[in-house]
Amino acid sequence: MRRVMLLRHAKSDWSQGAGDRERPLNERGRDAAPKIGRYIAQAQTVPDLILCSTSRRTRQTCDLVTAAFPATPEIEFEEELYLAEFGTIIGLVRAVPDKVHRVMVIGHNPGIHQAAADLTGPGNAKDRAALSARFPTGALAVIDFASGTWGDIHPRAGKLDRFITPRLLSGED
Repeated sequence: MRRVMLLRHAKSDWSQGAGDRERPLNERGRDAAPKIGRYIAQAQTVPDLILCSTSRRTRQTCDLVTAAFPATPEIEFEEELYLAEFGTIIGLVRAVPDKVHRVMVIGHNPGIHQAAADLTGPGNAKDRAALSARFPTGALAVIDFASGTWGDIHPRAGKLDRFITPRLLSGED
């Protein structure tokens, strides 16, 4: 089995006046990212490898999420993930070495949302409906594939295991 975890960066701070690549997380984002990290650790679904966009907000999200893990997985910062669309995301996932069984991609919308929607076939109906409606900052889609290799991953072949948002973890939904 292969597991793809798609994580949209946490909420960023538009008030800083920084360019898009350099925009940092805001207070809400700095609060949400560790919650997602603790959730991942408690659910025992820590990735073996993280592919992360090179923007400041995705790097900060990565740092805060992985701080909650029992051990830091291998992390590769990929310039191609900055504002990447589905084709780029799936291409990077298909290139993951087969010794890796769980990969997390930390990126941006609309690409992360598109990837989650395009990769997901069956799964929890409530989570699928929530994912289709929107993919908020800090949200995590966990998609499982029966495939034995990453190269065999294709659209609609994944089963949505769960879709988690920071609001769900805060009890606001």
